[in-house]
Amino acid sequence: MTEPRCNGRFACRFDPAQVVTPAFVVDEGLLRDNLAILARVKEQTGCKILLALKCFALFSVFPLLRETLDGVCCSSPHEARLGREEFGREVHSFAAAYSASDIEKLAATSDHLVFNSFAQWQRFRGLAEKTAKAAGRTLEFGLRINPEHSEGAVPIYDPCAPGSRLGIRRADFRTDMLEGISGLHWHNLCEQDADCLERTVTAVERTFGDVLPQMHYVNFGGGHHITREGYDLELLIDIVNHFQSRWGVQAYLEPGEAVALNTGYLVATVLDVVQADLPVAIIDASVPAHMPDVLEMPYRPHIIGSGEPGEKAWTCRIGGLSCLAGDVAGEYSFNAPLVAGDRLVFTDMAIYTMVKTNTFNGVQLPAIILYRPENDVLTLVRRFGYEDFKNRLS
Repeated sequence: MTEPRCNGRFACRFDPAQVVTPAFVVDEGLLRDNLAILARVKEQTGCKILLALKCFALFSVFPLLRETLDGVCCSSPHEARLGREEFGREVHSFAAAYSASDIEKLAATSDHLVFNSFAQWQRFRGLAEKTAKAAGRTLEFGLRINPEHSEGAVPIYDPCAPGSRLGIRRADFRTDMLEGISGLHWHNLCEQDADCLERTVTAVERTFGDVLPQMHYVNFGGGHHITREGYDLELLIDIVNHFQSRWGVQAYLEPGEAVALNTGYLVATVLDVVQADLPVAIIDASVPAHMPDVLEMPYRPHIIGSGEPGEKAWTCRIGGLSCLAGDVAGEYSFNAPLVAGDRLVFTDMAIYTMVKTNTFNGVQLPAIILYRPENDVLTLVRRFGYEDFKNRLS
């Protein structure tokens, strides 16, 4: 069952038969569409927008992204170095805690360094300033706050859930230790609309209103699904403009998903179809190795041309080739039975996929391919092999 070529954000504009599998394919035209929406937000608010590398770090498209985005936000020395070397604009770094070694690396590569506690701020301020000065860099410092306002439906992705280690709660906030701090940062959204941000901003203003006038910038974090169809863009613009005007600060947004939402695919080939309680199509990709969020979130990824179980003529289970019993993407229906050699195209696979792949069982890592719709060209960016598996071990 070779999927016909088709158009649309939940389809693909390239020919899957031309892709050597397994492979991630990122459509640069769809990336440009998302960037145009983000550019509108910037133009109408004056806010700055950062790329969250934890979600999407395909540095081969950084030249395209930096035409619109102001920089990157990072969670480790490695991400910050990648942002400095490959993106070349602002680098904002945050982690739940730092070691002295982390600080020495981050202070040499970052523009903004955000601390998760006053203890870490006091412990490492001097080292960070000394390291930045030696590297000829100007480094600004921020603090992450916990608004104690949850909007997330999945606890593992809710930074404001009870017991969260992320952000300083108001009861622990030291207004007497803000000398040298120029920004506040929070993050509490996950794939959500502007109304969730509106309620969060209200909570922040109520709890930290006395602190906001002392800041130069405030970072609203990520989780804003700005480029999703139906997202309330006008409300977002109103929220940002009102906040900046009221508090006299520079607002930052740091989406990851919104940058690359619906721009990427994972193309796989059916290797075999075996019979269990229902047919099981085994593909040359692996869910835990190539699509781990399917198990972690969990969710059922869409496959182009498929339907819900029982919706179409033939229903099966899609499973990966690893030895994990739970290496299963879900149950799907198709117009005709799958056979060995058929191509399956999983949608929305640019975000939280390439950054999370692993070599469990030594399975082949998917190649990375860019598709340029203006000339209908698929360009291989990288193919992985045995050495990539071996070099992660010792």
